[in-house]
Amino acid sequence: MNYKSISDVTTLMNHGAGKLPAGLDLIVGSSRYGMLLANIISLKLNLPHTSVEAFLRNEELQENASGQRSLGRCWDAKHILIVDDIYRQTSPIRAAAAKVRELYSGKVITLVAFPENAETHQADRYLEVVDSPRVFEWNMMHDPLIANACLDIDGVLCVDPTAAENDDGENYLRFLQSTQALHLPSRPVAHLVTSRLEKYRQETERWLKRQGVRYGQLHMLDLPTAAERQRLRIHYRFKAQVYNALPESTLFIESEKAQAVGIMQETGKPVFCIETNRMYVPGMTLHPDEVPARGGLLTKARQFKYRVGVLLRKQPSPAAAQTVETSE
Repeated sequence: MNYKSISDVTTLMNHGAGKLPAGLDLIVGSSRYGMLLANIISLKLNLPHTSVEAFLRNEELQENASGQRSLGRCWDAKHILIVDDIYRQTSPIRAAAAKVRELYSGKVITLVAFPENAETHQADRYLEVVDSPRVFEWNMMHDPLIANACLDIDGVLCVDPTAAENDDGENYLRFLQSTQALHLPSRPVAHLVTSRLEKYRQETERWLKRQGVRYGQLHMLDLPTAAERQRLRIHYRFKAQVYNALPESTLFIESEKAQAVGIMQETGKPVFCIETNRMYVPGMTLHPDEVPARGGLLTKARQFKYRVGVLLRKQPSPAAAQTVETSE
């Protein structure tokens, strides 16, 4: 799994700014994600930026950080860079550039930050080739890849409970009912995999429905109490077991560093961690503080219980998950 973060973009621009054409005076984003890249590039080069739509309307440009206005309107620019993060078949950067050239007589250069190897000819410049399978920090929750992904809940879809809220009692019930949403996917997700206990399924499903989260299966830990879960220390092992049993799933999104590394090591499959903003993949070099403590091995009897009680629980299929499926 190839992954690029916003930090990667800024680092590449630190090294690659000198490779951009000289004389640029305006950066233009050709899509929502292209605007993110345009903003970063414009900050690095101390140039104004705008969107393709605003450029086509020849809108007035805002003042820069020092309060000075180097350009009045978009078409006052003599040399522009149109940028996008990837090459999109549905709305390619070349089409955006063609529309601009119909109205604008200045020089136009295009840049696709992360094309696949076969797409490098689709723009004048690029930052780095990133082949599929790939995912980016700025659109991870909206990428088609998550259609077959596994997502943790606490720390990913919602905030983690505090120590006081995580009492396995009335405080925890209130947390489940009113917890704040975090990173909600805009597409249906195949699997939600959580260390929440099975006895809290109804509260969890109700919250997911209120947030509009669409999913296929909800995998929960089938243990009687949080104390038993803590004693067994099987948080990441349970998640790894589910992930490993799903050959079609090629990405797990986990909130905690230690669990993310543990899941990756147990399954040999990619895991993205919200806490560290890193993609953990087999064979990568880990920092000493990223290696999870060993322990909490499941007995064969318990493994069989979880497999039958959780993995094979009758639930709606991902293909049918066009709306939230709950069993209130």
